[in-house]
Amino acid sequence: MPRAIVLEKTDGKPGQVYYPLKTISVPAPTPKEDELLVRVSAAALNHRDLFLRQHLYPGIAFDVPVLADGVGTVVGTGSAALDAQWKGKRVILTPSRGWESSSEGPDGPSGQIVILGGTRFHPLGTLQEIVCVEAAEVELAPEHLNVHEAAALPLTGLTAWRAFFTKSGNALPEHNILITGIGGGVALNALQFAVEAGCNVYVTSGSEEKIARAKEMGARAGVNYREEGWENKLMEMLPNQRRWLDAIIDGAGGDIAGKTAKILKVSGTVDVARGKTSWTDDVTSTWLAWVAFRQEESSSAMA
Repeated sequence: MPRAIVLEKTDGKPGQVYYPLKTISVPAPTPKEDELLVRVSAAALNHRDLFLRQHLYPGIAFDVPVLADGVGTVVGTGSAALDAQWKGKRVILTPSRGWESSSEGPDGPSGQIVILGGTRFHPLGTLQEIVCVEAAEVELAPEHLNVHEAAALPLTGLTAWRAFFTKSGNALPEHNILITGIGGGVALNALQFAVEAGCNVYVTSGSEEKIARAKEMGARAGVNYREEGWENKLMEMLPNQRRWLDAIIDGAGGDIAGKTAKILKVSGTVDVARGKTSWTDDVTSTWLAWVAFRQEESSSAMA
């Protein structure tokens, strides 16, 4: 029987417990007409997997294999047509469900996507030897990526793609993009996308080493958020002909809204590329009030 890895339940409070992993045997799946059997070559970790082990993620299940990202080879199908199309191909597994038709947002009945691995919301996780998935839930793995690189791409890559290209509205040459928390998977993907789009990319981090590496990857400059008044330092770094931020891709949290309110242009966007925010009500209210003031000021100037 194929093997899978799941969480093992132990006593402990959320944030204090750290569930161990255990290997279990699972029944060999039989594909339906529209399904593929994929032998998993590599599966990748995301920060949510740490949250699961700490019981800081909703809907934890102890009988569902963990991890959302994976890559493998199609070893069986449910029809002759799929056999001809997919058999022997190396594929990336899509890491979520409920987002099939709309780029603007989830189209499931709950209005939310479901990420695979370790929860009761979906029975599939990628840390197992064989998975059975609908043919629509795989993509050909890029040939230039090895199995580890391909496995690590989907969840952070899709999150960064949507935040930057779909939601920010500022994937344009010479636009100023701030990416917070550089060093995280989503932030690194967003950095590469924005550089390729010709944007002026700025980053924040608490590590000078990470800022230096980001600049090597194409970031124009970076600031250390541990420094008092880092937002003023960032403002001085912006080009003379464009002294504002067009969009912020925020994966770090904290007081990002309050710190950048005066730098973000009217109609600029703050795209939250993470599972939860740590904005306080006071900070959010301050940011919304400042944006409203700037919109009113802009309207008055045009009148």
